Amino acid sequence: MMSEVENTFPAGPWLQELVRQSLAEDIGKGDATTAVTVDTAAVGHGVLAARDEGHVAGLPLLDLLFAELDPAVKVERLVADGTRVAAGQAVAQLSGPMASVLTGERTALNFLQHLGGIATLTARYVAAVAGTKCRVLDTRKTLPGYRALAKYAVRCGGGHNHRMGLYDRVMLKDNHWAAAGGAISALVGRSRTRFPELDIEVEVDSLAQLAVVLPLKVEWVLLDNFDFDDTAEAVRMREEASVPTLLESSGNVNLETIGGYARAGVDAASVGRLTHSAPALDLGLDMEQS
Repeated sequence: MMSEVENTFPAGPWLQELVRQSLAEDIGKGDATTAVTVDTAAVGHGVLAARDEGHVAGLPLLDLLFAELDPAVKVERLVADGTRVAAGQAVAQLSGPMASVLTGERTALNFLQHLGGIATLTARYVAAVAGTKCRVLDTRKTLPGYRALAKYAVRCGGGHNHRMGLYDRVMLKDNHWAAAGGAISALVGRSRTRFPELDIEVEVDSLAQLAVVLPLKVEWVLLDNFDFDDTAEAVRMREEASVPTLLESSGNVNLETIGGYARAGVDAASVGRLTHSAPALDLGLDMEQS
């Protein structure tokens, strides 16, 4: 049965092209090792298993990858994306021509280990804010071409997606303040006029700046590198102002600090390392000839 998160698995011609390019960069003119070791008529069965505990992500890519490489390879997914698995637990089975399975092995693992690592790290952050209202957000700090997959993996780990790109939210950071000579009110007004359908988020790096921004009633304020005490004061100021603005902590957010920000009362904390520094989830494929 497909999990709820798998209903959001990305799709489109770009994904098929990414799979195609990934296979091409590995195979090149041909898999020389498999050519000299595996009889083209040999069929086999392989089990893809986790070697560490973690959360799996990206299993639907197996279907896309082997459909591109060799449709004779049959894929059976044993768990759903987002599942927490134990070390040694099987997550998928592959059967068919052994040569094709072995040729596609590394590319498949590259996808699943990277995405599983993101999901696993995200789940650790989500656990660190359990019992609070704080959502764990990703950022745009993703590998070029992998953004939709990386953000899907964040969802597999129980996290939430911040903006997908520059097009789906107005994000007024310190450099934008500087470019406009500090006239944040004018920037917000211009944003409302030109992009009325988009949420507006304003970055502040002090409580004084927050006091200026709160009356503008933007949808989000990003508290950049605030300490816990100032974060709690920012939450108090927001409540006193009776505005619907949501507060996001950012900067110096790690597994040791995110709980403190969450307990201070913020609505979300964004973590760039979810997608730019997640260790791979160790997975392996063991083959047997039929």
